Amino acid sequence: MLTEFEQPQGEFLTSDIGFEEISSLPIDHPGAHDPAYRARRDLIAGFARRYRDDASHEIPLVDYTADETEVWRHVCCRLEKAQAKRACSFYLQAKKDLGISCLVVPQLRDLSEKLQRITQFRLAPIEGLVETRAFLSWLGRRTMLCTQYVRHHSRPDYTPEPDVVHEFIGHVPAFTNPAFADFSEFIGKGAAIANEEQLIQLGRLYWFTVEFGLVQEGAGIKAFGAGLLSSYGELEYAFSKDVERRPFDLRTVINTPYEYSDMQPLLFVIPSYAHLKEVTREFIESFQAESKK
Repeated sequence: MLTEFEQPQGEFLTSDIGFEEISSLPIDHPGAHDPAYRARRDLIAGFARRYRDDASHEIPLVDYTADETEVWRHVCCRLEKAQAKRACSFYLQAKKDLGISCLVVPQLRDLSEKLQRITQFRLAPIEGLVETRAFLSWLGRRTMLCTQYVRHHSRPDYTPEPDVVHEFIGHVPAFTNPAFADFSEFIGKGAAIANEEQLIQLGRLYWFTVEFGLVQEGAGIKAFGAGLLSSYGELEYAFSKDVERRPFDLRTVINTPYEYSDMQPLLFVIPSYAHLKEVTREFIESFQAESKK
């Protein structure tokens, strides 16, 4: 039986996972041909590497530049207008409770300390993209791996990978909700024991909820997924006539493929975080039962 708030054992460093080399940006990445940007990314990546060797487990602080702060302000201010209309009320309150504003880029350390006090969830720095099983498994330790760099200034409205906008504005506020935090932990515990087919199913569940989830709120529908809340293009498109919005059904979700590089034509609406938590608990417990056969 999966238990709530079961504390992970041992260290909380990230020495047991693989990540993509930060200097190996795809040729079409906005910062691929900018030596200064690549150097800055490598510097921030070094902070995360040193964190793994830091016996104090203290998350490094980043002194964000004026240009990085301007990118944050540009995106954050534009997102706020869309979120006021489309985001779920819990999310909007959580941003205020965490002190996330358009004025400055938050520090990962500060956000982690606040989350730990609220739901015993923590954040940990990582250099870049992480292999699926490793990334999800860390959620089972009530830990979200986060990057600390800012997207390239030439495309402030776009990023091909998670950056501080996606992490801090998109993901972090949801972890202040106890049911969502527990749901995330269950996803992580499932990833640690899943076979390859089950891992694909977990990836789809994560995609259609954590990244692109909608939630019923009163008589309406609101957004809670990080991929929606950190992109005003996606957020407005999600409520357009071009998108099919279906009631959440676990079996349908885990058997529905998705294309990560396109606008999402199909989204699912959960009735509540509590419902999502319970159906996910049952789903992961089926992994445990299957492994004992």
